[in-house]
Amino acid sequence: MNIAKSYLALILLLLMIAPVLSHAADERVQVGDLIQINLPGEESLNRGFQVDKRGRITLPEIGPIYVAGYQSAQLENAVKQSLSTVFRDVSNLSVFIKQQQMLISVQGYVTQPGEYTLPQGASVEMAFHAAGGLRSGAQLDKMQLKRGSDRREFNYKQFLDTGNDELLPQLSSLDVLFVPASPLVGNIEQTFDPAKLADSGDSADSAKGIKVFGEVNSPGSFSYKPDTNLVDILMRSGGVTRYAGVEQIRVISNNEPKVFNLKKYLDSGDSSLLPDIAPGSTVFVPRQEEEIKSGSNTVYIMGEVAQPGAYEGKPGATFMDILANAGGPTRFAESRQIRVLKADGRVIRFDLTAHTEGLGKTKVPQIQPGDAIFVPEKTDMNEKSWLKVAPDRAVAVMGEVVRPGRIEWSDEMDLMDLLAHVGGPTLRADTTKIEVVNGGKMQVFDLDAFIRQGAPTKALPRIDAGAIIRVHDLPQDPSDNKSQWVRQSSDASIYVFGQVNAPGRYRFTNEMHFLDILSAADGPTKDADIHNIRVTHRDKSYSLVSKLNLSLYFETGDESLLPHVKPGDTIYIPEKEKNWLDTSKESTVRVLGAVNKPGRYAFNDNMTILDLLAEAGGPSSSAYLEKISVVNMSCCQGQARTFDLVSFSKTANIYHLPVIRAGDTIYIPSRDESLIEKARAGLRDVLQITTTLVLIGAL
Repeated sequence: MNIAKSYLALILLLLMIAPVLSHAADERVQVGDLIQINLPGEESLNRGFQVDKRGRITLPEIGPIYVAGYQSAQLENAVKQSLSTVFRDVSNLSVFIKQQQMLISVQGYVTQPGEYTLPQGASVEMAFHAAGGLRSGAQLDKMQLKRGSDRREFNYKQFLDTGNDELLPQLSSLDVLFVPASPLVGNIEQTFDPAKLADSGDSADSAKGIKVFGEVNSPGSFSYKPDTNLVDILMRSGGVTRYAGVEQIRVISNNEPKVFNLKKYLDSGDSSLLPDIAPGSTVFVPRQEEEIKSGSNTVYIMGEVAQPGAYEGKPGATFMDILANAGGPTRFAESRQIRVLKADGRVIRFDLTAHTEGLGKTKVPQIQPGDAIFVPEKTDMNEKSWLKVAPDRAVAVMGEVVRPGRIEWSDEMDLMDLLAHVGGPTLRADTTKIEVVNGGKMQVFDLDAFIRQGAPTKALPRIDAGAIIRVHDLPQDPSDNKSQWVRQSSDASIYVFGQVNAPGRYRFTNEMHFLDILSAADGPTKDADIHNIRVTHRDKSYSLVSKLNLSLYFETGDESLLPHVKPGDTIYIPEKEKNWLDTSKESTVRVLGAVNKPGRYAFNDNMTILDLLAEAGGPSSSAYLEKISVVNMSCCQGQARTFDLVSFSKTANIYHLPVIRAGDTIYIPSRDESLIEKARAGLRDVLQITTTLVLIGAL
């Protein structure tokens, strides 16, 4: 019995060893295998030799020999023949395959790419492990296996999801594994952050990825998987936020837009409501506030309020109720220009500021369903866009003010409010002639006179929206800028000619007088004849010329001597040494005869004949002073009188001085014209003739 059991065990052992021995006999050498050579007494040979890429092993003192593809017997014979050329006794040589291995090259996005020796039957995972593992950002679903000229692509990600070994290729010696980089890595080498990948999706193919954005926690592009529905996609994107409008989810699949109501699906559980998801689909989850609210009982409020939007109206809700529910106007609201847009197209304006102050007469508008309330933005002084103020509620202010421009107008304002709002007139402003154009009519306003009168409100010009106010500037010095003279009107100017330091046209008002304009012209020159200043009054319907003796005014201080000048008048100051033809004969006294400087001299009633003789340089040495003639050419008849200057000099009786008037002629005869001189001359002639005759008779 025991013998039978022993035979049975031996038979079973032989059956188990036979396949192994058969397989060992069929083993062939491949690249990467480790060949063991044993030769007693030779230390250099008693070790393993690896088959290189060319199928060779390198033996000491022999060199490389080709062994790839040999069976065990062929391998031993090849090695023995090679060693027999060097060693005499190779009878004890032993050659066999110590370990079957594979030479695998790992390339691409791994930690340590290169060539690695792996055991026979090693898997793809072992190759990746030998290369230090995959780097973050490796493309798992498009790995490649290169075997000679063949190239095979396999999905390593699918193997990781399922654990199916059949999805991975079997490795052979000299195979090349290539791990591509994901398109999400980019073209610049940098540290890859997996967290960012999770936040933006895991799709590497933008054309086939499912794009999810809007009110989800992790928007991004996600890879498409078969049998994926919209709920799966929303869960992969982190779910919707609390602001999501789940009733208006937009889905574009196969170029067909659809609206998905997630709330209805969750309430009913009907899977037929789920839209089909195809590669490249787009999913948008809007905000709940962005949904358009409309209805038959909706009232809209827009503009500068705290919470604009659409509100559900209630019976009896007033304008103030709706405005209060919207948080009221903001600090930028123009509460004077609130508009109510009625459902029938009418526009109602409402001044909330005037209503709160009790100034407005307009009632609070009634609000009906479908109406819209618009609260515009307040216009700032620094606002660049003038389009925000309509022309029918603006006033244009131009000229010499601090901030000219278009100013928003309200009927409670007046001209003073408007000027104050633009910063007031500048230093060069002509406040006596402010032009106001309103309703097609122009009115000139004198601000200076208005203030002097106590600023009566009734004297202000009426201003409505659309009016134009222009403030002129004061004229510049005409001697400095002649091009500016056209900007000054003639009816506001006065003209100064003649012997002044700065003749020209000057700005003049009714509050100024003669000395003001003379001072503005820098006063008379040294050659000016201030006794004969002429003023032409041009405001009359007839010609009128006034004469002024400025010297007499300075002597007496009599203000009545100064002429009353008005804008438009002309002032002429003549020259002392002017052409004698410019002086009429009725305004001078002629001094002729035996004087040092005969001529025509100006004369007034305060002068005497002595003044004239002194002005003429006094009588000459041959003057006959006892018989000075004064010829008076009066209006009725001419008369002549004589004056004895020698007798007057002895008595100094002023009553003996003749009366001299302008237009008279004074003649001082020569001494040769006296009777004594004539008698003396006659006697001298007789004596000379007599003497001559005596001398002739004596001869």
